[in-house]
Amino acid sequence: MMNRLISTDSLTREAYVSDWRNTYHHFLTEYEGSHVSFIPELLPEFATKFDVFQVLDILQKRLGTETLLRALNPNETIASPLAENNDSQWLKKSNMVGVNIRTIGSFWNVVGYALTLPNFHDSIHLLPIWEPGVVGSLYGKVSWNINGEFYSWQLQQAIPWLDNVEKQLKVVVNVLHALGKTVGLDVIPHTDRFSEIVLIHPRLFEWVRRDGGQLIDHSENVWQEVEEIIWQQLHLIGTADGSWLTYAKEVLFDPDIPLLNDKKRQEVLFGFDQQQRLYRRLTLMQILVNQGYETLPMTMAPPYRGLHINPDVSIIDERGTPWYQYEFDHPQAMSRVFGPLTRYRFYHSKNNNQEWELDFDRPNLAAWHYFTRKYHECQQQFNFDFMRGDMAHVQMRADGVPVKTNAFYDPLCAVKKYVQHHGAPHFAFYAETFIAPPGVMGYGNELDHLEAIGADATLGDLQASIVGEPIFMERFAEYDQLLRTRRFAPSFTIITADKDDPRFDEFYQTGNLVRYFIGLFLTDMPSYYSLGFEVRNRHEERDKNEKYTKLYVFQIHDDAETDKVTHGPFEWGENMQQFQDLTHLRLFAESIWKEIADQEIRWILPPDATAKNKLIAWTQANQPTYIFVANLDSEHEAELKKVPLKGYQLVFETAQTLKDKKCMASSSGRVYKIKS
Repeated sequence: MMNRLISTDSLTREAYVSDWRNTYHHFLTEYEGSHVSFIPELLPEFATKFDVFQVLDILQKRLGTETLLRALNPNETIASPLAENNDSQWLKKSNMVGVNIRTIGSFWNVVGYALTLPNFHDSIHLLPIWEPGVVGSLYGKVSWNINGEFYSWQLQQAIPWLDNVEKQLKVVVNVLHALGKTVGLDVIPHTDRFSEIVLIHPRLFEWVRRDGGQLIDHSENVWQEVEEIIWQQLHLIGTADGSWLTYAKEVLFDPDIPLLNDKKRQEVLFGFDQQQRLYRRLTLMQILVNQGYETLPMTMAPPYRGLHINPDVSIIDERGTPWYQYEFDHPQAMSRVFGPLTRYRFYHSKNNNQEWELDFDRPNLAAWHYFTRKYHECQQQFNFDFMRGDMAHVQMRADGVPVKTNAFYDPLCAVKKYVQHHGAPHFAFYAETFIAPPGVMGYGNELDHLEAIGADATLGDLQASIVGEPIFMERFAEYDQLLRTRRFAPSFTIITADKDDPRFDEFYQTGNLVRYFIGLFLTDMPSYYSLGFEVRNRHEERDKNEKYTKLYVFQIHDDAETDKVTHGPFEWGENMQQFQDLTHLRLFAESIWKEIADQEIRWILPPDATAKNKLIAWTQANQPTYIFVANLDSEHEAELKKVPLKGYQLVFETAQTLKDKKCMASSSGRVYKIKS
């Protein structure tokens, strides 16, 4: 197969595409016949734009007619490839790929993208899937409705019964399971500040009252006044669905009273179609804001609490409403206020919140029950296999991580346990933490916190440094130690959707292939990369916004926001050399994967935290078959004197062949097979 690959002499996109047309049929036949686990040389840009019938034809030949028809039935459930697992330990060795659906248009296009992913990329993380709020942020959810912009008209035209976005998401997860992939969702402990969720259940969130630019009430029970205003407004203007209010106020607002479910509550307050719902939501928001009521914005990092309004900093929205900037009374280095978002009120406060202290011994049970139940419903409806816990680094206890924790220590942990205890013991938890020093992102030791919340794996921060630089080497060495001494697994993260941002271009101008090489062949450490990395341009100068996936986490079209505004769809990179190098590496990895999959590794040359030595080498701990060597120096070749290679056969390298096999090119990797 290797001799059929496209020539490396013609790597402009146009030349690549021309050559690809001559080789594609061969690779497609190999894939359909299950001789390879992905379609080599298929650009993800093309795969995500395939005609629906073309994808269906490929899937039918790959999966068989019976399996495909079951997968395309939203009333059927294709079991997860890990459904028989009794725990979530599998995530600790998973090679995960993150997908921002907004960059490819629809859930269905994830299936096309999956055709380009080898079996060893076994997990697909879908960035938030719900309706977004202010600035269209995927992380500022407005409701539990699945985001309608991810609906595919082409899929519905091809398969008429897939006539809503929920059905389409269900069959996409089915197909991905049939292809051997696990699928994960984001679990987000916050919403848009005036989301439908906030207005349906004010008691689950923290409310304040202001008078102009002055905060006049942040006591415990401001939410009661908010519920009364909404209740009176319903009597004044009527319900959105035309029903009569024949029940008490408590029935409408208390999520633990099952007389009304959330769908019915949504219809009562907001109605049915999107325009009606938006109008009613904005009307209620305006009424509350005009009387000074608003939810407290979400915060990040210590001290978390203790806010005031800066009366001199505000913006006026299109309705003429002023929005003031909240600031910390006593900010620390990483303190941030996220103006568009509000956190669930998981705890009651001490002394009526006069000193901004939470009482961690008094959980707000209604919030915990609602949060865990709703995410479980979503997991059950679509059959998700794991969760990415957003902002998992949040630990608000000033005394640090308790020696003993209870069921109300952390809401993300509570979701994992709830789902596991209700029929999905394999359901895993991938935590968004950056393995920061104690007291930086959360109070206390973040490592202890990760263990306390039951995280199986965590993102880490290797993606926020340049390969081979001292900070990269220090983190790499630390993560390797944590992998072997802690109950969670740090990830060898290559790039994330939020790092594909012009501010971070310098991290990815060199060393991308060796990042991928290490992430793939460190088979006892999880890895993560996000869609678009395959062809990402080097961006030696800032490119236009449409080239960065991070800027599609939002939907900003205001030209005043030049750093984030996008005009039109995401544009894929044109780095054909990187794509072809990855293809060569993937084909080689596939040829040896059965011999190395899930193997614990043994270091020959471990990562040097001092960065004096940037050569690393490892093999399998049991029955060594291959030695992997990588040079993390981005500028210099490395001598191989320290690696015992006598009697080994060089079988693969990422760099152009060197005349001197005793040296390795910078930022490259090699694989040697042990002959005896």
